[in-house]
Amino acid sequence: MARIRANGVELEYETMGNPGDPAVLLIMGFAFQMTRWPEAFRRSLAEAGFHVIWFDNRDIGLSAEMGGLATYTLNDLAADAAGLLDALGIARAHIVGMSMGGMIAQLIALDHPRKVDKLVAMMTSSGAPNLPPPTQEALAALTAMPMQRTPEAIADIAVKAQHAIGSAPNLRNSAEVIRQNAIDDFRRSDRPFGVIRQFTAIQAQPRWHERLGSITRPTLVLHGADDPLVRPAAGEDIARRIPGARFKAFPGWGHDLADAMSETLANEITAFLKA
Repeated sequence: MARIRANGVELEYETMGNPGDPAVLLIMGFAFQMTRWPEAFRRSLAEAGFHVIWFDNRDIGLSAEMGGLATYTLNDLAADAAGLLDALGIARAHIVGMSMGGMIAQLIALDHPRKVDKLVAMMTSSGAPNLPPPTQEALAALTAMPMQRTPEAIADIAVKAQHAIGSAPNLRNSAEVIRQNAIDDFRRSDRPFGVIRQFTAIQAQPRWHERLGSITRPTLVLHGADDPLVRPAAGEDIARRIPGARFKAFPGWGHDLADAMSETLANEITAFLKA
């Protein structure tokens, strides 16, 4: 892994593939570290002929921690991502974002359009205020906090959360894998106040749904048909608002990056990017 200054913020990032190939920037979602991009997914994109770049958003993982009273919006996170491309000397890239990362990806296309080749938004929302809300169980899972910040307590929360918002049992990662991923991430970095600041950034973000009609880059929207956190209607709304955008939902897929979905998603994205 490496660290670079982008938009005035130190960001931890990693790459895979040939730097001479077209770049694909992966943007992670709320509270998750860049380690949650499945290796099989990243490797599939690299082997398909792309230079894959992924990173920790500010306040998470090994990127800069912003401090107790710091405030920012998703616009700032979009500027971070665009700044990362600038710092790496990449004029433009395919942008792939999941969940909050998908919101950031839309804002890059709106605010930094010259940095975007094609746009892929996964399990995310247009930000429109009239969309169906999460189920109560999914919202509770998203905001659950452990009684103690120990690896075991964090892992217990992660398992419960993924059972509440994740894919169908035949697709979802096993409890053992979910538990180990949570423990590994906790040992890598624990930023509870960073998580709070990211949540505040989502809430403070000025709505952008009415601007989506100005996006001219080819866009693919992928969603889980069974996503209880960001409902499929949220993804459909993105596709309706961006001219020419295509929407595809996958039965059984929830709000997770289950290992069993890696090949399916990588193949779908590769076909779109190479079209």
